[in-house]
Amino acid sequence: MATKNPKSKQAWQRMLSGRRLDILNPSPLDIEIEDIAHGLSRVARWNGQTSGPHAFTVAQHSVLVVDIMGKLTENLSPQDLVVGLLHDAPEYVIGDLISPFKRAVGADYKTLEDSLMAAIHLRFTLPAKPTQKLQKLIKKADTTAAHLEAINLAGFHYDDAVLAFGPLPEVPLPQVSSLNPNQAKELFLDRFQELTNF
Repeated sequence: MATKNPKSKQAWQRMLSGRRLDILNPSPLDIEIEDIAHGLSRVARWNGQTSGPHAFTVAQHSVLVVDIMGKLTENLSPQDLVVGLLHDAPEYVIGDLISPFKRAVGADYKTLEDSLMAAIHLRFTLPAKPTQKLQKLIKKADTTAAHLEAINLAGFHYDDAVLAFGPLPEVPLPQVSSLNPNQAKELFLDRFQELTNF
């Protein structure tokens, strides 16, 4: 009786583009921006626990982060903003786990996420690892976006949001409301095209 090779595990997902992305060993050649946009526009932030007629998606959150980055710092390069737009891109494959669950899952999840992010960066000719300064800016914009989402969509009182995310920066901030998945996908793709047509 033949034995199966343990290295022959099937760990790929077929995308709507027809690409087959190996989740354990992702190839940049199997990554398409349309697949990322489609997936992120159907992944709900806050496990779907938001008000409004539609879930607030990771695609919308990603555009919100880019908008906030532009409010926090002037003269960012288009490449820096693309890195910001794609900061949660692995979630088009692995979903958006809430932070408490990520901590419970541990290092294996982070390793998988980092591997996918490295392939995504390579696919779009972005630096393998953003500078520490850019990482800090994206983190601040991401936290600010979460604060805005918390008080506008997820039922947080302002004081609770401050405890969880810190105070909001004193800059003009965008309005937050949910779009339907198709609108969220188009918003994400439009912003990607705007930032990469240079």
